[in-house]
Amino acid sequence: QVKLVESGGGLVQTGGSLRLSCAASGRTVSTLSMGWFRQAPGKEREFVAAISQSGGSPVVTDSVKGRFTISRDNAKNTINLQMNALKPEDTAVYFCAADRTPGILRNKGAYDYWGQGTQVTVSS
Repeated sequence: QVKLVESGGGLVQTGGSLRLSCAASGRTVSTLSMGWFRQAPGKEREFVAAISQSGGSPVVTDSVKGRFTISRDNAKNTINLQMNALKPEDTAVYFCAADRTPGILRNKGAYDYWGQGTQVTVSS
């Protein structure tokens, strides 16, 4: 069983930065494909970023390209989402997800394990 716990959310002004972390337990992150998703009120959960077990060639969705970066810290058994130049439309609950299937997983249905989410609010 894999447990995921997100942290780092909060309230920030437009143009500001936040760094989300997702701590995994029960399995090392180097054996998991992992991703970040977000869900705004009244909207479906959407893909934000993903990183494979190897850590090579992580991907982010087009709306955050150039602003968000996903990375993995094997020593801390965490993945991170560095979010810069935040916009009000980035406001959402951000979820960390993990799965044992190798590769870059963009579909939320591909993930078996989810964290509880952390709120990110960007004020205008």
